[in-house]
Amino acid sequence: MGTAIEWTDETWNPATGCTKVSAGCDHCYAARMAPRLSRYYLLRTPAADTPANRDDPFAVRTWPERLEQPAKWKKPRKVFVNSMSDFFHKDVPEDFVRQVFQVVLREDRHL
Repeated sequence: MGTAIEWTDETWNPATGCTKVSAGCDHCYAARMAPRLSRYYLLRTPAADTPANRDDPFAVRTWPERLEQPAKWKKPRKVFVNSMSDFFHKDVPEDFVRQVFQVVLREDRHL
């Protein structure tokens, strides 16, 4: 399976990124990982396309090409959705949220 996280079989990240809003964000795993993944993340235009966000690997980005990943998994899996973002961040477009939920409803063999 696709992750070393002991309580899940797979991670699925159709969106990445977030905004620090409080001290509770100080130890965020996804924020710590974003600089390591910046070479990849910075190739994608951020959802809120500003000069600052273009240079920020942890700015919110959507990945439509990832929407169909769960359909390709033949065996049922326990899926951690959006381990690398706040999926309900204001910069994630509502239509994209709907598309993700449509996939979740359609691919209901996964937990």
